[in-house]
Amino acid sequence: MIIELDKAEYRKCRKILHEQGQLEALAVVENINPGRIFVDDGNNPASGLIWLGNNDGFIFFGSEQNESFTSEINGFIDNTIRPEAKKVQLKWFEAMGNHEKWGPVIEAIFEHRKLGSWNQKVYTLHLEDYREQSVPITEFGYEVLQIEEELFTDESIKNIDFLQSKIVEFWPSVEAFFRSGKGYCIIHQNEVVSVCFSGFVAGNVHGIHIETVKAHQGKKLAQRIAHRFVKDCLENKIIPYWDCMEMNKPSVAVAESLGFKNVFNYVGYEFPLE
Repeated sequence: MIIELDKAEYRKCRKILHEQGQLEALAVVENINPGRIFVDDGNNPASGLIWLGNNDGFIFFGSEQNESFTSEINGFIDNTIRPEAKKVQLKWFEAMGNHEKWGPVIEAIFEHRKLGSWNQKVYTLHLEDYREQSVPITEFGYEVLQIEEELFTDESIKNIDFLQSKIVEFWPSVEAFFRSGKGYCIIHQNEVVSVCFSGFVAGNVHGIHIETVKAHQGKKLAQRIAHRFVKDCLENKIIPYWDCMEMNKPSVAVAESLGFKNVFNYVGYEFPLE
């Protein structure tokens, strides 16, 4: 039987997370970022599934050989996950394993579904590798600002709700973000046009979420704002963590231009819920 844990019980899962697994899994288990956890045994979990709070995927963790868990996954997705996903207009089940042994198991469990896959690359950055000299020159009129509480009371910024909406995709509230995260934004003509902030946090590792509005893409804003963010992190002994699709060449290029090193890769899987 697969059951959902209460948030107060999440730490029971810490011991079965893989040491070199996704930051997102640890951030949810540590109750820093929102998410839901489903396990095989509420008292002594051996296997589980994390539903990330930003609806950006599901992470299988623990033992992949636990048949009492894996044999129930398809029914659990159809009867529990699908109705819940429909409420938040989530149309795809995107899954990954917390360690590489989950790959063949996920493929076998979902072989009867229209299963697709892609490759993810994970990078981290340390001070000795940071390429500060690669800061790009951008057009006049773009100002980088730190995301601070005062920014949200600045009435001159026309779309502060855009920034707030991005933060609460990852955090239970803006206040929670200020307690544990950090970030920067770029302002152009009184509008937020690019953001770079801690999407997930665990310990001294901060996962980067970076986004530039479409009308301002291609102007090296992502590189510029990423430099400000990682420099702040490194000065405060924080490890920046970058996770992107292998096929996302612009994201890979930005990460590698800053000096990020590829530390591990994993495979993501997807199938339609409808």
